[in-house]
Amino acid sequence: MYPKWKLIVQSKWFVCLAFVLMSPVVVVAADTPKVLFLGIDGCRFDALRKANTPNLDRLIEQGIYADNTRIFHPRYTTADTISGPGWSSILTGVWADKHGVLDNQFKVSHYDKFPHFFARVKEQSPELKTASLICWAPIDQYIVANADKRFSFTEKDYGKRDDAATDEAVKQLADESLDVMFLYLGATDEAGHASGFHPANPQYVETIQAADARIGRVLTAIQARSSFENEDWLVVVTSDHGGKGTSHSNGHEVPEIYNSFLIVSGDAAQRGKFDSDTYIVDAPATALKHLGIDASEDWQLDGKPVGLKK
Repeated sequence: MYPKWKLIVQSKWFVCLAFVLMSPVVVVAADTPKVLFLGIDGCRFDALRKANTPNLDRLIEQGIYADNTRIFHPRYTTADTISGPGWSSILTGVWADKHGVLDNQFKVSHYDKFPHFFARVKEQSPELKTASLICWAPIDQYIVANADKRFSFTEKDYGKRDDAATDEAVKQLADESLDVMFLYLGATDEAGHASGFHPANPQYVETIQAADARIGRVLTAIQARSSFENEDWLVVVTSDHGGKGTSHSNGHEVPEIYNSFLIVSGDAAQRGKFDSDTYIVDAPATALKHLGIDASEDWQLDGKPVGLKK
């Protein structure tokens, strides 16, 4: 799909250039910013590199990436290195000492003060349309807010959940009014718990390959939008943690667990590899910046926009 995507983009610029050369005064409207935010639960980057992942590889090639994105900040290590705190940080842009979630029980949370980044979208740009597709129910139950379209998939088999979520994502992307989508895929984490988080584990690697195929379907759906030529899509990809053995709990001193990854891809993204530290809280801040939303000091975000050209 990407060669065609690139050809379309190049064709747009040829048309614009020809118009400029023929016209004394030209006003070229900027493409509308859009965001696809992808979460792959429990995905180790070294295993991603071992896997056959043409779609994620292309996103990396057409963007900027980090293979050592930290899942917690040294100032606060009370929260466990598991999904509740991880996705809370990824979706709110603040660390656990602010959002309050320390484990998967969600007994304490401060989402009223530090909400899902969709709430920040709506605060400054209420006209923007948001969609959330989740395959781990607690994210939808506790974290998600201000989603115009909201889906939670609870099939017993995580592969089937991820397939259903991908099907729905493709369907939702046909709606030209959609501006921001968050899609969570969970089968990779399930495979790690079952047989091991490691690039030498074929079952684990296969689930990453399956996630890549699903992502490819979603990217194809974006390209198929009738409004695509007038849109500026940024794709952000990250994970909440890695893993070692069949676990990722208590991983504050374990690099295989506390290192995640971050991919920022699209025309608006820089190219190459990050040469400075990145954190999972940077992912929503980057999405907001691309949408033209400047973070208010009152939000107290810990994340910052990273990997954008401007």
